[in-house]
Amino acid sequence: MSAITPAVEELPEQTTAAAETWRNFRTNPLGVASMIILGLLTVVALAAPLIAPYPEGYGTDVLAPPSAQHWFGTDTLGRSVLAEVVWGARVSMIVAVLSSMLAIGIGVLVGVLGAYFKKVDTVLGLIVDLCLTLPVLPLMILVAALAGPSLRTIVLVIAFFSWPEVARVVRSQALTVVQLSYVDAAKVLGGPHHWIVRRHLLPAVAPVITVSVVLTASRAVLSEAGLSFLGLGDPNNWSWGRILYEAQQSGAMSSAWWTTLFPSLAILLLVVAATLMSLTYNDARNPRSRQD
Repeated sequence: MSAITPAVEELPEQTTAAAETWRNFRTNPLGVASMIILGLLTVVALAAPLIAPYPEGYGTDVLAPPSAQHWFGTDTLGRSVLAEVVWGARVSMIVAVLSSMLAIGIGVLVGVLGAYFKKVDTVLGLIVDLCLTLPVLPLMILVAALAGPSLRTIVLVIAFFSWPEVARVVRSQALTVVQLSYVDAAKVLGGPHHWIVRRHLLPAVAPVITVSVVLTASRAVLSEAGLSFLGLGDPNNWSWGRILYEAQQSGAMSSAWWTTLFPSLAILLLVVAATLMSLTYNDARNPRSRQD
């Protein structure tokens, strides 16, 4: 029972820190605006069938510019660019969520194990450093091309090349926690390793994990758009990268500006909002950074 005492005593402090972080976050207009933008994009992705019909087949208005009838114009086959952007948001969000969660899971596991168990830290550190030195984009293109274009391939490829950076950040934060006195006390009192990691290490690195989730998800959207633009995306599902790919393949990229502007703006909006949200959250939880 004595080993459980430190965690019980820390709960009020953790709750107060979380409440203070949220209070500081909501006073920052950039943080609130970025959170609203991400929320709206999520709603658009979830409510895609209610906003626009699925873009398929052919239309009569070919390369029609934005108008009251077609807000975002049409492509070379007469399909609504608005519908493509709306349905592309769903696939882009799915790729962002799945690949980021998989990358975070692997990265947190490797980072925490490396910080807590010194015997495996050297080996895991070498693996992480080796992965970080690899040319990511060429390898992503190679693996995606060999595996074949599909949504599952895109998710796995992005996650595989994203977890090392997460592991490095989590390990750096966890190393400072492992050296604290209450972790040593938990070890001396006979606390099992899995309990110490779950009750002390993971809550301490949770803010870093939160920031990593947002940043990794935004980078996943960029990676998916880049792979799809190169023709390595899922041809059976719309994504923002596929819209750009089809505009480039049909030659509409240079003659019909609306076929590339709106999906590009969607990508830019998501990435900027995610970056601002992560920076604002980091400032809200770190008083020293706010003072600087």
